[in-house]
Amino acid sequence: MTEPERASTGGRAYLPGMPAEAPQFLYDVMSRVLGAGPSHRRLVAQAAPPPGGRVLEIGCGTGNVLAVMARRHPDAELVGLDPDPAALARARTKLPATVRLEQGFADALPLPDDHVDRVLSSLMFHHLPADDRPGVLREVRRVLRPGGTVHIVDMEGERSTGVVARAAGAAMHALSRVQRNGDQGHGHGHGHGGHDEHDHDLRPQLSPAADVVTLLTEAGFVDAEVVERRRWVFGTLASYRARVTAAG
Repeated sequence: MTEPERASTGGRAYLPGMPAEAPQFLYDVMSRVLGAGPSHRRLVAQAAPPPGGRVLEIGCGTGNVLAVMARRHPDAELVGLDPDPAALARARTKLPATVRLEQGFADALPLPDDHVDRVLSSLMFHHLPADDRPGVLREVRRVLRPGGTVHIVDMEGERSTGVVARAAGAAMHALSRVQRNGDQGHGHGHGHGGHDEHDHDLRPQLSPAADVVTLLTEAGFVDAEVVERRRWVFGTLASYRARVTAAG
């Protein structure tokens, strides 16, 4: 298998959502082609933040989930995090000016303790190197307020790089080749965390649902569960929910 195309920011490598030669709008085109929109809407409905609540999305990419959240919950305070400045620039063109966008990695969230009511993650978890996942979930728990919840939707698979992830990546690269043949536009796509590019295998790694639930529990969440599973164009999407114990 060929190595995935990497990008880096702040000395840390990550797996971009799009190849370096492809403009960011192609990520949104591919998202629509692959039917990601319904999963975004279900994720927002599942999260159901309280009135005026604060919501963080890790790996927000070009802002598709945040856009849905902004439409459905205009009173919510929204924060998006992603390592890729090009993806964040694309997100800024689609989101209200009140949405706060931060460049960074999910294992070092630039937020104080007990700061948000909901944390969302859409089709990002499988991009995290396996040994980074516990730290990411501990960070998520740290920034959630007592009683807050995390909501994850991700591709479900075995303990190996999956056919689903390879197929989705191939489709993205095919679209970028079509674009390169038409013009010389450039972009970097949205990506997700990793350390120095020689430290990790950044190929997408699908996980069984039971493993994700175990990781959530070990990170200190309670009531970790699979909310639902749905067939997707390349396989199965699993939705997860877990809660921080309420104060008192």
